[in-house]
Amino acid sequence: MYRYDEFDHAFVQERVAQFNDQVGRRLSGELTEEQFKPLRLMNGLYLQLHAYMLRVAIPYGTLSARQLRKLAHIARRYDKGYGHFTTRQNIQYNWPKLEETPEILQELAEVEMHAIQTSGNCIRNVTADPFAGAAADEIADSRVTAEVIRQWSSLHPEFSFLPRKFKIAVTAAAEDRAAVKVHDIGLYLRRNEAGEAGFEVVVGGGQGRTPVIGKTIRAFLPERYLLSYLEAILRVYNLLGRRDNLYKARIKILVDQVGVEAFTRLVEEEWAHTRETAVDLPQAELDRIAAYFAPPAFAALDDESPDLELHRSAERAFDLWVRANVSEHKVPGYAIASISLKPNGGIPGDATAEQMEAVADLAERHSFGEIRVTHKQNLVLPHVRKAELYALWQGLKAAELAASNIGLLSDIIACPGLDYCNLANARSIPIAQEISRRFDNLRRLHDLGPISLNISGCINACGHHHVANIGILGVDKKGEEFYQITLGGSSTEDAAIGKIVGPAFSGDQVPGAIQDIVDTYLAQRRGRETFVDTYRRVGLAPFKEKLYAPA
Repeated sequence: MYRYDEFDHAFVQERVAQFNDQVGRRLSGELTEEQFKPLRLMNGLYLQLHAYMLRVAIPYGTLSARQLRKLAHIARRYDKGYGHFTTRQNIQYNWPKLEETPEILQELAEVEMHAIQTSGNCIRNVTADPFAGAAADEIADSRVTAEVIRQWSSLHPEFSFLPRKFKIAVTAAAEDRAAVKVHDIGLYLRRNEAGEAGFEVVVGGGQGRTPVIGKTIRAFLPERYLLSYLEAILRVYNLLGRRDNLYKARIKILVDQVGVEAFTRLVEEEWAHTRETAVDLPQAELDRIAAYFAPPAFAALDDESPDLELHRSAERAFDLWVRANVSEHKVPGYAIASISLKPNGGIPGDATAEQMEAVADLAERHSFGEIRVTHKQNLVLPHVRKAELYALWQGLKAAELAASNIGLLSDIIACPGLDYCNLANARSIPIAQEISRRFDNLRRLHDLGPISLNISGCINACGHHHVANIGILGVDKKGEEFYQITLGGSSTEDAAIGKIVGPAFSGDQVPGAIQDIVDTYLAQRRGRETFVDTYRRVGLAPFKEKLYAPA
């Protein structure tokens, strides 16, 4: 698991002391809000509609039970008793008091956590496959690469003030669970014919007002050259990326303007020029970091569990939970258990302090004390014995965390929207809650099969609506909240941007519109065909016809 080293301890403590002084000067009036803004953003503190918001980094979504308990304590002591898990595998607190934020950062430092580089025009929290180290389809633990990049990029002097924020994602699995192709840089860990490790490097993905699927600029980069090649990409971006227009500053715009072939050539030329003098990763250092991620002490178990099958056959609700929330582990006798933070009618991604403490307890009891945060705003216990899944489920039920809807229609990603965010045009949370209530029949959800539904309150797309099978975007129409619907998006290995169906709907029309989309899917589906496969076969027309048919 991720650990601080001496450098981490020193720079985090120094930053806490610096920020304590900066907050004091802001409260005394010595600093204006405009002067304070870049200082607070360097420490993950935003000013939203009603209060400050603190975003805490969770490197590649990995938490220990001790750290999760600290997050629960902070929610209870400094906020309103809950936290919001985000699509960057972080956690946000929506109601901290400015004068108490240095105390929060000090408490985070006690458990090797911080809020550095969770905002600003820098390399943000590196994300990874939440099943890393456990997934049956991976070739290596992608968190090792993510940690290498974290250590290299933290406070990197050349990349602390980029043209715009910069996001990197890593996976080493056949199934893309990290949305790699919609990042500024996406990395797929591969092995070549000789069995050597390396990366397919994807550049220029992103969402926002200009959604783009990233382009491969190198099919195979030997592992030892990772950092020097990343540095070459970032140098080209730092030199040529626009700084005169906030909306055209992302690397995706640069790649589009110069063309992927020309951009690739620029990177390769920069790499050839600097690679002999750039920092690269000695094998000894890679081995040192990899040792942090040594697997836990798995027991030698049979892969079949009679107790598990007995409970599944005896209790339908438990069987549905296993079908939706449990995934294959690479070690016989173990499973990966996903914990939905999307209860019927709940706020997607929110967890109370009591629920966080319950998950910490269950992680210690059933998963070697380890928890993961997913970019879909859920939690994961990565290493659970199959024979203990029923006991885990009972514990989750007691904490109201046993929703059996992972990957199904009510497993909704939603940004905070206009309830919190001063950039939003419309509310996201009430729409998500109403759709969740409308589709509350578990058997029906399971019959519909996998469908992703994501909601953003504005074009910044923090809710990842562009890459949802069904995407919902809040828009402003003469001061009223309306919602535009897109269909056919995907964030996985077959990544795609959804297409706008037609005119936007008012808030009270959205649940009915989703019902019409589902009914059209059922009418068009062949056998057990998934929603996105049906959409790709039949196209937009039948959905549009149903949605806009005369009353």
